[in-house]
Amino acid sequence: MNPAERQALKRIMEEAIEAQKTLIASLAETSKPVAPDNAIGRLSRMEALNDRAVSEASLNAARHKLSRLENALGKVDQPDFGICLGCDHPIPPGRILLMPEATRCVPCTEK
Repeated sequence: MNPAERQALKRIMEEAIEAQKTLIASLAETSKPVAPDNAIGRLSRMEALNDRAVSEASLNAARHKLSRLENALGKVDQPDFGICLGCDHPIPPGRILLMPEATRCVPCTEK
């Protein structure tokens, strides 16, 4: 990977990190507890609890992705960045652009 490709990848990762932070802030709002004294019907309360559970799962996934993106951004200047941990071949640039946190090529991931 040449320096220009690394710079472009850095910009993409920084944008993705900001997007994840925005998403996390939004999901944190929707995953707040549903108050037991909330005056909504039984079915509506069950729906609200279910929606909260979905938001919490999405929040956890977004936090995990943010962590992986920040980790990848910290490693992008290392000479072994973009090299598959499984087979030691270069990870295709398209995969890195779609998933900057990827540490394995597609064949090694499918194993």
